[in-house]
Amino acid sequence: MRSDTITLSGITAIGHHGVFEHEKRDGQPFTLDVVLHTDIRKAAASDNVADTAHYGELGELVVAQIQDGPWDLIETLAEKTAAAILGSFPTVSGVEVIVHKPKAPITVTFSDVTIHIYRERE
Repeated sequence: MRSDTITLSGITAIGHHGVFEHEKRDGQPFTLDVVLHTDIRKAAASDNVADTAHYGELGELVVAQIQDGPWDLIETLAEKTAAAILGSFPTVSGVEVIVHKPKAPITVTFSDVTIHIYRERE
């Protein structure tokens, strides 16, 4: 069965992730998009934010994950963010996390580097 989704896009903060020392020292912007897979029927019926995933709290959690670490890989940032969301929002059955690293230190012209993951509650 297909789930309902709640999406929060463009959550941006400075993180200190990367394999190079200057990335950890200086930091750079990371942007995350998250898609929560959930059932919104209870929240829609009650009209109560307590029956859903509060997207203000979600945004704060994601910023905290960006600012945590540092980690070498954005794959680690994606995994830790997905785990934190599943651990914090019991109504969420699955989560997609997209990590954007638009200032990645690579030598070719590019607009963005992204990691996309999907994780489900076990």
